[in-house]
Amino acid sequence: MSSDSGLLRLNFPASDEQTAINAISDEMEIERKEDDFIEVKDALFDYFNGKPVDFSFPVDLRYFTVFQRNVLETARQIPYGNLRSYGWLASEIGHPNSARAVGQALGANPIPIIIPCHRVVRSDGSLGGFSGGLDWKKHLINLEKAVFIQ
Repeated sequence: MSSDSGLLRLNFPASDEQTAINAISDEMEIERKEDDFIEVKDALFDYFNGKPVDFSFPVDLRYFTVFQRNVLETARQIPYGNLRSYGWLASEIGHPNSARAVGQALGANPIPIIIPCHRVVRSDGSLGGFSGGLDWKKHLINLEKAVFIQ
């Protein structure tokens, strides 16, 4: 789902189209315009085939607080194949004691993979949480052969 400013939402695969649409929003009328997403679709195809991809597509984070936007935009800068900690991300945005709040902001990430919140783990290297489920987080980390950098 997108706006004139960029991507608003990306969901993990669903069993059918209606389930996917419902997961985006039960309250919004969805106009399907596949041509708007050809580049995103192609980039995701490459990504899931193990190719490093630069997801530099514009995103629309207008519905988030300044803190949440800072978290999501900083997470977006974590390079392919790198894992960072929630504490590292909190320090990067100037709130070193906010690791838990960083995790909550990442949990609200509406554009997983494009904003790679799966690249953020606990300070001991364990997974932490993931809105798509820990199986997805493990899969994405393994796909990238990601390495924890403290």
